[in-house]
Amino acid sequence: MWNRSQTLLALPLDLALAFMATAVHADEPKIAVFDFEFVDTSIEGATNGPRIDEMARLAWLDREMRRRLAQSRRAEVIDASGIADRTHARDLRTCGGCDAVFASELGAKYSIIGWVQKVSNLILNMNVVVRDVSTGNTDESWSRALDWLVDKYLLAPEAGAF
Repeated sequence: MWNRSQTLLALPLDLALAFMATAVHADEPKIAVFDFEFVDTSIEGATNGPRIDEMARLAWLDREMRRRLAQSRRAEVIDASGIADRTHARDLRTCGGCDAVFASELGAKYSIIGWVQKVSNLILNMNVVVRDVSTGNTDESWSRALDWLVDKYLLAPEAGAF
């Protein structure tokens, strides 16, 4: 049975792994995974500010993304903590690809950024961007994301979406 809350958490992580599936070479590609951002556009967030439990979930998401990529053995996850002060000072979602510059400085082939937008307690949007550091291009990842969503999710017989 389709469970929306499980899908919201698993979908971006599975997509990120799928993006890397064809990038396997003799050596695993180096990937810089930057901390996820939280964008709270809910009335509750505007009134009360960040909640401790939501910040804990965001920290879990950071750890889990890195763990799953490393565990896949398809990628070498680079430690980006040395430049965290610089990356946290920027809004990586809107900086025009500055994550690729940071990842390049770390010697990575790909950068991964993500953010969770809270619309309400029931509606969350999770976004993951995988960028090729040498070109800054995300075209291929967009195409693969669409393929995955349509083939594995929307039109998959077990999903029952349609």
